[in-house]
Amino acid sequence: MEEEKTNTIKENPIELAQQAWTHLELVRKKSPLIQCITNFVSMDLMANTLLSAGASPAMIHSVDEIPEFTPKALGVCINAGTLTPDWLPGMKLAAQVANQSKKPWVLDPVAAGGSSFRLKACLELLALRPSVVRGNGSEILALFKGSVDSNSKGVDSVYGSSDAVEAAKSLAQQSGSIVAVSGAVDFITDGDKVVCVHNGVPMLQKITASGCSVTALISAFVAVDPSHPVEATASALAIFGVSSEIGMDMARGPASLRTHLIDSLYGLDEATALARVRISRF
Repeated sequence: MEEEKTNTIKENPIELAQQAWTHLELVRKKSPLIQCITNFVSMDLMANTLLSAGASPAMIHSVDEIPEFTPKALGVCINAGTLTPDWLPGMKLAAQVANQSKKPWVLDPVAAGGSSFRLKACLELLALRPSVVRGNGSEILALFKGSVDSNSKGVDSVYGSSDAVEAAKSLAQQSGSIVAVSGAVDFITDGDKVVCVHNGVPMLQKITASGCSVTALISAFVAVDPSHPVEATASALAIFGVSSEIGMDMARGPASLRTHLIDSLYGLDEATALARVRISRF
């Protein structure tokens, strides 16, 4: 992991840490309604992550509700985890309604390279121009290449985040979306500038839906600052990472980390955030 952080990253300016705290304060103040169309595995942790940050989650995916409900949301999170043909029309409709309502929406292309059906669905959602795409190295490379990965391990990445930086930049340029690659270092790009986040703990990989949950948090942060999606995305990743670090200090394993992560996000204060957030320019 440390190799990925060496010789490529500049030191973190304090104003980026302050910006992360400001974004969290905005979420707490505005309590944005975030519609989540997500998989059954992740619903609980995603909802509790949003609640602990101060946002208001709504797990609504029915096509019968979307035209009326989605315009009320301040942001939308679409997650392809347990994807089925029955759910895809609702995902597409929510993206379209969000666009029409000028509300940001975030795509989590879970295991995009795992199958032809999944890849096609994720590419179709990408074509609807999400504000942000957040995935691991394998998922971002699959979207960039537009091909199924024969070495896919499902939701687990076989590539480091640094392996996908150039692909992320090209994908951002092609799609018009901000692209975030999660890993030992998180990289966020608009196709030109790249921002790096150095917060988090390896044990997050042992908690199902931790990636899904940080995507939901990105949705909330972008919802309260839609004109600065790169910065809002970096802030969300950093705040989630800091919360996991604090939680890890008290945890005995993945189950207790899950609990302490939520508690730490809920109780995070300004002094701790400013001392621990690590965001830099690439």
